[in-house]
Amino acid sequence: MTSPEPDPPDQAAPAPRSGLRNPQAAVRGLGAGTLVLEAIVLLLAIQPIRIMGGDLSGWGLASVITLAVLAALLAGLMRRSWAWTAGTVLQVLLLASGLFHWSLAALGLIFGGAWVYALHVRRSILG
Repeated sequence: MTSPEPDPPDQAAPAPRSGLRNPQAAVRGLGAGTLVLEAIVLLLAIQPIRIMGGDLSGWGLASVITLAVLAALLAGLMRRSWAWTAGTVLQVLLLASGLFHWSLAALGLIFGGAWVYALHVRRSILG
């Protein structure tokens, strides 16, 4: 009986698989789900901000609606390679909209954290 020879040191072992049947689709779904949830929360946040006494009229209201529409559109475009970069820019814009009302900055921090986590999962699954 011969013992199997060890792998030569110059050959790296293959990376462990994620166990998913279609990891790219799973990652796209995570990104799209995050963006859809963000769009819904942004639209639902308009009335509570106005009730709390926030001056969310004009530019502030237009920015919230625009960001929600952009998030929904990006969710449908997650097949594109540039969509992840555009999603990151969207999170920065949401954080910057905190100039209109502090609660938008809070939402920017929350969804920015969720987006960073989605990017981490994407990197760990797809490499």
